[in-house]
Amino acid sequence: MPIVLQKIFEFAFFPKYEDDIKFLEENLADKEPWDFSDSSERKHSILRNYLEYYFRRLQEEMKVKFTKTNEYAAFNTGLVTSNQEAIFCFFEKNRATKPDSSPYYFKYFMKISDARLLSHFGNELPETANFFEKPELLILNPKYKIVPDIEHIIMDNKDRFPIHLQQADNSEMRRQVHGAIEDVTKKVRTNYKIAIPQYYGGKIQLLLPLCLTSGSTNPDLALVIDKVTGQDIYSARTCLTLKMAYNNARLIVKPQSDWLQP
Repeated sequence: MPIVLQKIFEFAFFPKYEDDIKFLEENLADKEPWDFSDSSERKHSILRNYLEYYFRRLQEEMKVKFTKTNEYAAFNTGLVTSNQEAIFCFFEKNRATKPDSSPYYFKYFMKISDARLLSHFGNELPETANFFEKPELLILNPKYKIVPDIEHIIMDNKDRFPIHLQQADNSEMRRQVHGAIEDVTKKVRTNYKIAIPQYYGGKIQLLLPLCLTSGSTNPDLALVIDKVTGQDIYSARTCLTLKMAYNNARLIVKPQSDWLQP
């Protein structure tokens, strides 16, 4: 029977989510950017996305833990403090009686050393999510050929392209995309670290920078490539905005990249 995944807000009621996220970012988690650089105010949009999709992955792996009486629940956030202590999300059973009430009530984000966590889950602390069943997929093999479906990349993602290309005719768009893919294919064969892994749709994919603006070395989009099962080939059928790409990549680990920045 397939697992029915709940969104984190369906699983638990967060009475002060804004304050809780702010506390996690400012007082608990190791420092990293959790908003995009063009954000006019701090909304922790990357952190929100991370927690939602990390929680879904934990559900898939049945790693959300419950006490014997189901009075308490907890999960490992995959985040750590500046001292590398794991951070957990802790819940108590929701006492609300409304039919649409969430089954749990959020209590705290807490470190692994917190006595409240240890008293309830000390012998069975929740584990982190696993994205690495096939670690070889995390690193690009420069010997494999990249085969793009340029028509599909353009037609399904036109609204993600820079404005100047959205206004160009189809032949010019094809020429620019083809040239950008050829260029990054050459670069990645000499520096495989350009390719950044992301987790999406239950599988690992790789991201490559696409520079489509003449004279600019900054990427406009991220090309998504998939390893073709049983073949020494990567297929490329879609592209993402850099924000979408960063969110997907951060789910696995903080990207260490010159080209994919928040």
